[in-house]
Amino acid sequence: MKFKISWPTGIIIAIASFVIFILSFVYKVTFLPEYDHHLVSDNYYMDELNYQQEIDKQNKGLDLKENVTLQKVADGLLVSFPSEFDFSKITGTIDFKRLSNDKIDFSLPINLVANQVLIKDDMLVVGRWDVKVEWKVGDNIYMLKEKINY
Repeated sequence: MKFKISWPTGIIIAIASFVIFILSFVYKVTFLPEYDHHLVSDNYYMDELNYQQEIDKQNKGLDLKENVTLQKVADGLLVSFPSEFDFSKITGTIDFKRLSNDKIDFSLPINLVANQVLIKDDMLVVGRWDVKVEWKVGDNIYMLKEKINY
């Protein structure tokens, strides 16, 4: 028995197959959690409005004799603050953001017992991190933003 398809039927089958193929991708991207699409920040528009203030804070940090430094050591990530300031007067936060997985983002308050703070290895997953150190001494607020591969 021969199975014969006329050319109009073939065109209809080809178009229907193409539409089903495209709709399957639309379904995956819209409804399946592994294809989650989201903005980097939940408050994206408010962050954009405050961006000039962040630039000013970063420029204040660059104007110092030495700025905050991030260095990978055997035990983790060492964050060193400028020695020109009394470490007991430094307050602020250190934010770690992972663009590939926002569920492992975390923030640490700055409570110094020396001019350095160590972020342990077990807190950081291997890969790219966006680190934001926002620290305050007196009335001056400074900021360092850096992308690191840990």
